[in-house]
This record gives sequence, structure tokens and C-alpha cells, in this order.
Amino acid sequence: MRRLADRNNLALPEALRIRNGQYLWDDFSGFLAAYDSVASVIRSEQDYRDIVHDYFTRAAATGMIYGEVFSSPDHAETAGLAYPAMVDAMAQGLADAEAETGVVGRVVATCVRHLGPERARDTAQLVADYPHPSVTGFGMGGDERLHTMADFAPAFDIAREAGLALTVHAGEVCGPDSVRDALNALRPQRIGHGVRAIEDRELVRRLADEAVTLEICPGSNLALGIYPSRDAHPFRRFRDAGCQVTLGADDPPFFNTSIESEYSQMAKSANLNTSDMLVISECAIDAAFCDADTKIQLRQTLDRYRQS
Repeated sequence: MRRLADRNNLALPEALRIRNGQYLWDDFSGFLAAYDSVASVIRSEQDYRDIVHDYFTRAAATGMIYGEVFSSPDHAETAGLAYPAMVDAMAQGLADAEAETGVVGRVVATCVRHLGPERARDTAQLVADYPHPSVTGFGMGGDERLHTMADFAPAFDIAREAGLALTVHAGEVCGPDSVRDALNALRPQRIGHGVRAIEDRELVRRLADEAVTLEICPGSNLALGIYPSRDAHPFRRFRDAGCQVTLGADDPPFFNTSIESEYSQMAKSANLNTSDMLVISECAIDAAFCDADTKIQLRQTLDRYRQS
């Protein structure tokens, strides 16, 4: 953030609090405000390329072989950058990282829930009107306390008709009804977080029966106070119930985490061995928003690791 602010001749946002290299906030609303403050220094195509390249090369050095970066056309527009330019820049960052390390990446375009349903529909239409091979999914982040899931059905219908895979943030700050409403109204293949579904046994069974993958990000859940510790986190309970689960880092700089840390800490807290963790990675490949040939290559990489 400091490098980009200097590059773009911007002062650091006054409302942003930083201590010992970490972003600080008091609650979920404070986190969203901090996120927007940091995003405000991202202004150019070069910025987007560099962020993607930096993250993927660093994550690849710890063992990541595939990742998806969620990106908001609305934030780019606020900075004065058109969506096609943003996507081209991010795709360049992914291509450069893959050429250097072998890591594969895709982009999930997202609408912002607290900007409202009409803006979400416009964002979905924009993404549909400018297809890009690196953009393989559509999702929604932001404040899940606002509006209803059904309000965003038109946006998700547009994305679905454009051939994009779907995911939506649900069931982290809000309870199991958030997850149920997402399933009923938006019909996504994946749910971002979804952890509060554990409070409803029938909903957990539905997630397992319908094979809807949960993108579980324990670092986020702990940082936002959803659970008091990793030992209290329901990841293992979802897995034991037959749900499809993956491990993600969500917003690593904000939650002081990484994909490597999420894997190692979950293995310890949930008492999972290497074979268990490989099954979680296999689930991630199955649920990845990428083409079949790429999934074959990823499985081959995983098999080589298993046999080593």
C-alpha cells in the first residue's frame, strides 16, 4: 500500500490505522472501511498487475499451485480505471507469475453488496459484455447484513447466462439463513465462508447432499470474532459431515494470514494428516473455476507431490 501510494503521489488515508505493520479495525464495518481505504491507493493498470504478480509469486514460493483472485470492477471504476483495462492488467500479472513459478491463477469478478442490487446488476452486465479468458467466475462480497439475497438474483442470472461460475459471501457475519437464502435465490456452486451453516443441522446436510463447496477462511473468521480460536472453528465438523470444504486466506494482509498458514494451522488444530490435507486440495481442484484441462494438470501436480 505504501509503495502504491508513493507511486501515485497519494497521502495514506487518514482514517486508516496501522500498528506493527498490521491494519486495525474494531468490527466488521471497520474492516470494510479499512479495505476501501487501502483499495483507494490502487489507481493504474500497473498497480493491478503488480499486486497480482506479487501475491501469486510469493504464494507459489510456499507451495500454492493454483489460486483465484477476487476483483471488484466497482473499486476500479472509483479509481478511474475501466474494467477491461483492469482485467488485462491482472491477467498479465497472472501470466507473468505462471511463467516464473508455474502457479496458475484465475479471476473472479465481484459485485459489492452494500452498493446495492442495481449496481450489482450493472457490474454483472459489464463483466458479461467484456468476456476475458482469465475471468471465470462471478461473486459478491461486501456487507452481508444489507439487502436480501433475492435482490441480487438478476445480477447472478446475468453472470450465469454469460457462462461464469458463481460464488457468494454468506454465513460469516450473518447466520445460517444467509447461506440458505443464497442457495435458494442465487444457486451458486460455492459459498464464500458459509461457516454459520453449522448452526443448522438440516442446512449442513443440504450442503453435503447438493455438493456446494464451502470456501472456508478460518483466519477471517477469527479476526472478525466469529469464533474465539482455531480449536473452536467448525471446519472439521463440516468435513466429517460430508461437506465439500476448501481452505482459503480471504484477505491475507488484513487478517495477518496466508494460504500456507491456513493449511498448517488447520492441520494442527483439526488433527489432520498430510493425506487429509491433500484431500482438501483435491476438493479445491474439483471446485476451481477453471477448465477441465487445467484441472487435469493440477491433479497431476498433486499426484507427483503425493508420490514424492
